[in-house]
Amino acid sequence: MNVHELSTPALVVDLDIVERNLDTMARLCRQQGIHLRPHTKTHKTPEVARMQVERGAIGVTVAKVGEAEVMAAGGLDEILVAYPVIGAEKLRRLAMLAGERSVLVSLDDERTAQELSRAAVNADSTFGILVEFDSGYRRCGLQPGPACAQLAAKIEKLPGLRFLGLMTYFGSVWGSADERREEAHRMVEPVARALEAMAAAHVPVEIVSGGSTPAAEFCGQIPGLTEIRPGTYVYNDLNTLYQGACRLEDCAVHILTTVVSTAVTGHAMIDAGSKTLSSDPLSAGAKAGFGRIMEALDAPLFKLSEEHGHVDATKSEHRFCVGEVLSIIPNHICTCINMHDEAFLIRNNQVVGSWRVAGRGKIR
Repeated sequence: MNVHELSTPALVVDLDIVERNLDTMARLCRQQGIHLRPHTKTHKTPEVARMQVERGAIGVTVAKVGEAEVMAAGGLDEILVAYPVIGAEKLRRLAMLAGERSVLVSLDDERTAQELSRAAVNADSTFGILVEFDSGYRRCGLQPGPACAQLAAKIEKLPGLRFLGLMTYFGSVWGSADERREEAHRMVEPVARALEAMAAAHVPVEIVSGGSTPAAEFCGQIPGLTEIRPGTYVYNDLNTLYQGACRLEDCAVHILTTVVSTAVTGHAMIDAGSKTLSSDPLSAGAKAGFGRIMEALDAPLFKLSEEHGHVDATKSEHRFCVGEVLSIIPNHICTCINMHDEAFLIRNNQVVGSWRVAGRGKIR
């Protein structure tokens, strides 16, 4: 079947591009001497995670317990839950999983550690623990320094927990290549500060986890970093493209959509709205619009309703017509993927299979 015969809206994955992206990141990590533990929040698909491990990834990263369960059910091991999990029901599930798989958890609070310990003891399991520190994004994490060592020392005394190291998120590494390089260089100081505090307290550190897709090419310049957790690179999106962190030909996912109305003068309506693309704004480049229409680059997708995409055709040379199938590169691929049950796989514009987005909606 030709890709344009699919019923729309449809999420389409070009396998040749995905494989090339996976190979490129695996090679980049080898060249920098850094391990790869990719974040699965982008693809949410065990099939892709296995492809990443086959190319040398030491494990996978997830955000939520439900995602960890999906990856474990798909045969994945060495699962890092890069999120401070709290709540008895979630901890009980995670502890059960840790009895079957190697599970690491990041945290930044003693109470979280105590609750994890209690769940681990009840399930006769063990968690590896990474203490999270803030390197500038100001989302989660202790200040890099003595507070990290103090929490690590408390963790070491709790049954069912094994302190393994430190984690941070390079979310502030964003922008042009020069801006990202400069901000990545700034990461040297907080990482060093965290490690110096651990050394002063005589706390061994096996893992220092950081990184992101925009930061990946610069992480080799950060002494002490042992692994990175990029996610977006597997598919890429407009945010990645407009930062110069990928090329247009590295964007592996397009949303196929059909023009459903041209009745309003100067507008074309498509069947891909916020429930298809997500309503995440563009955070790089022009920071406007909700996706790039590949067949009409001069026609902004300027507004999304739930089921409608609003296209401004007033200055476009493209003549939109009802029934026409278009392809869109989304702004933010992670949230876009989470809107879909199924990803259709293509090679040379021919549909060759599909993946169930098994991690979709796993927010607990």
